[in-house]
Amino acid sequence: MPQHDASAAAGVQLNHTVVYARDRALSAEFLAAVLGLEVGAPFGPFLPVDLGNGVTLDYYEMRGEPIQSQHYAFLVPEDVFDAAIARLEVLDVSYYADPGHTEPGRVNGLFGGRGAYFDDPDGHNMEIITRPYARP
Repeated sequence: MPQHDASAAAGVQLNHTVVYARDRALSAEFLAAVLGLEVGAPFGPFLPVDLGNGVTLDYYEMRGEPIQSQHYAFLVPEDVFDAAIARLEVLDVSYYADPGHTEPGRVNGLFGGRGAYFDDPDGHNMEIITRPYARP
C-alpha cells in the first residue's frame, strides 16, 4: 500500500458528484429551495446545484430505474440552518434529529452545533449541520 502524501492530500478537493434522481429538475429545485441556493443551467445530462465551497451536485435523471438512497451532509451557518428548517416546515417535509428518522420535528446538538436530517424527493438522506463532526 502506498504511503500517504500529506502535501498531495492538501491539494485534493471534491469538485462535483452525481446525484441520481427520477426527475432531475424536481430534486435539484427541492434541494436548492431548502438550502436557499439556485439551480444552474443544464450541462449535458446534468442539472447542477452549486454549493458555497466550489462543489457542484450534478443531478442526473434515471427514469424507470430504482434510485439507491445516498447520504449527503451540508455544513451550513446558523442562519442558513434556521432558514432551512423553516423552509422544510413550509414545504411540509419532515425533519429528524437522527439519521434513522426516529425523532421527528427535532434537531440534534452534536459537536456543539445543531443538525437535522430529511429526505429529498428520491429518498436521499440529506443532513444539515452547523458544526463539522469531530474526528479523532
